[in-house]
Amino acid sequence: MIIRKQRKTKETEITCILSMQSSENPGPIHSSLPFFDHLLTAMSFHGDFSLQLQGKGDIEIDPHHLVEDTGLVLGDAFAELASESGPLKRFAHSVIPMDDALAEVTVDVSGRPYLVYTAEYPQPLSGTFSMSLLQEFFYAFVHRGGVTLHAEVRYGSNSHHMAEALFKALGKALKTAYTPAKGKNQVLSTKGII
Repeated sequence: MIIRKQRKTKETEITCILSMQSSENPGPIHSSLPFFDHLLTAMSFHGDFSLQLQGKGDIEIDPHHLVEDTGLVLGDAFAELASESGPLKRFAHSVIPMDDALAEVTVDVSGRPYLVYTAEYPQPLSGTFSMSLLQEFFYAFVHRGGVTLHAEVRYGSNSHHMAEALFKALGKALKTAYTPAKGKNQVLSTKGII
């Protein structure tokens, strides 16, 4: 299944194509923010799914709008994936190290957006990218995607490594959570509905 989403406002224009099939031939990711591209590429590569993304926006003012709206678009894509895929495994957890850093992500495709995000970055920037923008991305993603997400950087001394470990863990958790639940003909909920 291939999901295509687009968002166009006075501030940003973002298009994404998402497929949970293998990322052997990943598409280009060009958000206009190189470090953000690096994180999204790590997410899709280590999650073993295909993500193509093109984004532009008013980054001369602040990259905030572009990062937040990218979260909205990806959230929309994963929400559509959940609604079209039938019963999913729903829950997933991943812990990833990267040199000095250790990051953990737990996902519940619950239909109930909730974010718990814990990270204390020792350097406020990676290149020119403000690490504070990552919370805006996660917040937008969970609220549009209907996902409960617990994302924690347990420790680290290099902000780049910490964020990259977090996005790798996110990719792996998303891949598992959005995998069809084989042999199940109903959603994984005692209520019978999500």
